[in-house]
Amino acid sequence: MRAPSSARCSLVVNGQPLRVSPGDTSLETALADGVIAPPGGLLGQGAGPASRRLPARARRAEAVTLSAPDPAATIRPAKAAARTVARRTGSIDAITALAPRVVQMVATLERRLPFEPGDQVIVTLEGGQPVTLAPTLGVEGGAELNELVFHLRGECAEDLTALFGCPVEPGRAVKVKGPVGNGTYRPGGGRLVLVAAETGFAGIWAIARAARYIEPAREICLIVGARDPLDLYMRPALEWLRATGVTRITLAADRHRQRGPDVRPGPLTAHIPSLRTTDVVHASGCPSTLGAVEVLAAAAGARFYPIPLAPGA
Repeated sequence: MRAPSSARCSLVVNGQPLRVSPGDTSLETALADGVIAPPGGLLGQGAGPASRRLPARARRAEAVTLSAPDPAATIRPAKAAARTVARRTGSIDAITALAPRVVQMVATLERRLPFEPGDQVIVTLEGGQPVTLAPTLGVEGGAELNELVFHLRGECAEDLTALFGCPVEPGRAVKVKGPVGNGTYRPGGGRLVLVAAETGFAGIWAIARAARYIEPAREICLIVGARDPLDLYMRPALEWLRATGVTRITLAADRHRQRGPDVRPGPLTAHIPSLRTTDVVHASGCPSTLGAVEVLAAAAGARFYPIPLAPGA
C-alpha cells in the first residue's frame, strides 16, 4: 500500500521498526533499509525491479539473504571413510596339512588385528618378503581372536620358502599390516555368488560363514574348483554350509583322476550360473579365473569384488 502523502507512518517488519516516507511503498522502504533482501537469488529468478531508494542506511543490520539450496549438495553422496590400516607383530604358531598340496598356516599375534571377512593383509616373515593373503578360518570353522589362519599351496612347510622368501617354521617372527584389498563382504540385498579356485577358498569361506550368521535368509550360490580333485580340501566347511541351509554348492576339478561323483569336470568358471543384475559376486583365485568371472559379472551388470591370490599362494 502507499503511505499517506501528508505524513510518515511507522511499520514493523521482521521485528524492526520502519519509517515509510511519502510516495514510497512499504516494500521499497524495507528493501532500501536492508530489512529484507531482493528476490534475485531465489529459485533461479531474475533480479527484481530496482528500488527508488538505492542507498541503504548504514544504521541497518546486514541484509538477510534468501537463496535456493544447491541441489547437487543435497544428493552428492558422502565419501566413504578411509580404512584404518593397523600393524601387528607375532609369530608362526603351526603349519598343518589340509590336503596333498594344501597346508594351513596359523600366526598368533600380540594383539588382534581388526579386519572384515574377505579382507586381505600383508604378511612379512622375519628375513622374508611381503605377501598379500586373505585371513580365514579353519575348515572346521575355528579361530582365536588374535590368530590369523591362512590356506596355502604346498605339501609341507618347506614348500612355502619360495612364497615368503625365507624358511617357514613355527616360532618365526611375523609382521602383519592390514586390512587391504577390495573383496570385503558387504551385507545387503541380492544373491551372493561366491567363486573360489584352489586356496582362494580361504577368503570365500570367511565371507560365506559370516553371511550365514549375519544374513541367514540371503541366497548363496557357491562354486569351488581345483585342478586336482584331491586338492578340494574344504569339504568340512562345505558340510557346515549345507547344514545351515546353503543348497547351491558346486564342486569342479580339471583332472579326472579320483574325481568323486559330486565333483563336476572342467574349470569352475564353466559352472557359474547365469548371473543377474542384482547379484553380488565375490571371487578369489588366479588372475585368469578372476578375469573370466569379471567378464561374466560385467555382462550381467552384477557387482564384482575380487580377492586375488598371490603367485604361489
